[in-house]
Amino acid sequence: MAAAEDTAVRGQATSNVSALRFDDIRLLRTNYLRGPNVWTYRPVLEVWLDLGRLEDFPSNTIEGFTERLTGLLPALIEHHCGVGERGGFIQRLTEGTWAGHVMEHVVIELLNLAGMPTGFGQTRSTSQHGVYRMVFRARDEQVARAALAEGHRLLMAAINNDPFTATDVQRAVAAVKAKVEDCYLGPSTAAIVGAATDRGIPHMRLNSGNLVQLGYGASQQRIWTAETDYTSAIAESIASDKELTKSLLASCGVPVPEGQVVESAEEAWDAADSIGLPVAVKPSDANHGRGVSLELTTREEVMDAFAVAEPEGSDVMVERFVRGYEHRLLVVGGQVVAAARGEVITVTGDGQSTVAALIDKQLNSDPRRGAEEEFPLDLIDLPTDAKLQLELLRQKLDGNSVPEAGRVVTIQRNGNLGVDCTDQVHPEVAHAAVLAARIVGLDIAGIDMVAQDIGRPLAAQGGAIVEVNAGPGLLMHLKPAVGSPRPVGRAICDHLFPDAEGDGAVGRIPVIGVAGSRGTSVLARLVAWLVGLGGHHTGLACRDGLFLERRRVDARDSAHWEAAHRLLVNRAVQAVVIENGAETILRDGLAYDRCEVGIVTDLDGAESLAEFDIRESDQMVKVLRTQVDVVLAEGTAVLNAADPRVAGLAPLCDGAVILYAVDPRAEALQAHQAAGGKAVLVRQDRVVLANGTSESFLPGLGRLTVWRASHAGVELDGLLAAIAAGWALGIPLNLIGAGVEAFEADLHAALASLQLSQTQPLNEQLA
Repeated sequence: MAAAEDTAVRGQATSNVSALRFDDIRLLRTNYLRGPNVWTYRPVLEVWLDLGRLEDFPSNTIEGFTERLTGLLPALIEHHCGVGERGGFIQRLTEGTWAGHVMEHVVIELLNLAGMPTGFGQTRSTSQHGVYRMVFRARDEQVARAALAEGHRLLMAAINNDPFTATDVQRAVAAVKAKVEDCYLGPSTAAIVGAATDRGIPHMRLNSGNLVQLGYGASQQRIWTAETDYTSAIAESIASDKELTKSLLASCGVPVPEGQVVESAEEAWDAADSIGLPVAVKPSDANHGRGVSLELTTREEVMDAFAVAEPEGSDVMVERFVRGYEHRLLVVGGQVVAAARGEVITVTGDGQSTVAALIDKQLNSDPRRGAEEEFPLDLIDLPTDAKLQLELLRQKLDGNSVPEAGRVVTIQRNGNLGVDCTDQVHPEVAHAAVLAARIVGLDIAGIDMVAQDIGRPLAAQGGAIVEVNAGPGLLMHLKPAVGSPRPVGRAICDHLFPDAEGDGAVGRIPVIGVAGSRGTSVLARLVAWLVGLGGHHTGLACRDGLFLERRRVDARDSAHWEAAHRLLVNRAVQAVVIENGAETILRDGLAYDRCEVGIVTDLDGAESLAEFDIRESDQMVKVLRTQVDVVLAEGTAVLNAADPRVAGLAPLCDGAVILYAVDPRAEALQAHQAAGGKAVLVRQDRVVLANGTSESFLPGLGRLTVWRASHAGVELDGLLAAIAAGWALGIPLNLIGAGVEAFEADLHAALASLQLSQTQPLNEQLA
């Protein structure tokens, strides 16, 4: 677990406190930081705590507190804390630490117990006596808030020795876990997102469910569980119509069982009699084996099966029963990437227990079974499972029957796809599965087939493909009950983002972040202008508004997270320039995970940030370093060398650094050049580009005194920062110079010029 520390103990109590009762720790405010922030690259929940009288009583002064807390949460022994080893946090408790720090670890442990492992937390004092800022890693805001509420309650009970038992801990964990299940991504979506994260591809959740955007702007792909941008609506409709699917497959030579759609139980029997017994009866458009009955051999069984299937789909099909095991093959981008085999599920009578009791003892007790999506096998619920009730009826049993000792009772014949068999798939079988997906038109498909042996061609054993599924679940391949997990999330990610060249920026567009306070809006507009001239359809979010190309689509101040997010989800945008003030970083975090260019202009503005406990410019270093921290390894930080503190951020950058300054004598600038670094500066009233000690004038731009006369709205240091950004992005130098000359610093004039160009006849514009 990452280190989680509070302020050093400011005094050592001389005696334990046993009789005192403490008021609840007050949660002054809770803020979800959705992107990279002053704490970490990842989203966190930041909580401002007022300890009240507890500020004067560290943990070692409250009699029995450590024992009570560790008794409730024994796994706290695994928390390393700042000590850096197992038991580190317990050591801190014993030596004395403050309640805010303890709450941090309690919340983290509840998240761990709820199946949402969390390894990051910090607690820091503020300038107000007894007030702390506590943060912890939070993949989802609602889950984090639930963990905070439960952790707060548990901690106060432990402090005040109030009744709180192991049962209460389990209730608290269950409450957090329920929120995880409500709010977090499903296992299939999470596997794809995890694979994208491993490849450095950013993701953005677009709704409260499983709709996720991978990548930014024009480079994005969207997924919804295992459906993608490439999943055709027509193909999905075909797959949902089992009769149509079978017809298309059969016409192309893919083996399928003959069958027909029926509208009544009598018609189902007539069809079964015509096809030949045994038969299968199933809904025509249901999934996951719901309503499917197999190996029916009598009129009564067929008619009862119709009643089970009818509520599950729009039509009911009767088809030839294919002997063998049920298999699911996952096809991604024209390749079989995983396969799972189903098993017939049975219980064995003991002469004393009912069927219902046998199901609970022999099947539902399996730790692999559960109601949540994380379990590879489902719980078996006899009272609500009409298909199971029919299966028992066929064996002249019900839930209250007591099978004799040794009698094997069939519980489920299909839907139990828990055995990985990927390595056993015969090439001819794989070919048939890929062909079936292609015929239906699906880029990702779950191909259900029945075969005695998946290692032999289907024709040789009378096997057949019985169903093609769009948006198949991945859990059976991620957590098979038997066999090895398969990296199906990575297979889908690689299908969406082929990376033959090993390009680390796959799924990304150029993102340029501008942080500071002096002239940053005009600077951001100038950078966006240059990027647009470089051939990118550019989005811009700054204090002057939200822009797509040069069209202002929102005149409100857009230097904030929501406006930047709007640009990153826009499929038309090929590059974005985003202005980030210190307040944005402190209130929301950055809207992007990494950027190609990060510009920091100054450390001003501390006087307006008292609500964040920022009171002097030196504190701004930690805030604005966030913009430098997120620069990609192949990116560039552009830093103002006139302020040594800004230039001092250079070592924090994973990529290259370009310094700029109007005064070429700036100490940081000269040191950077001497070390072979790039710089933009002014000599002889001209902009100079320096690469180490080699210098040259920027082509296309004349003397600055002449240029400034017509560009009064642009500060000279802002001009240098914009030129440095253009240089970092690889925009041709002569185009940068010409673009700077043509830039309209006056926003109203620029918008008027744009409006005129859009309304004038083409011949007048050309004239």
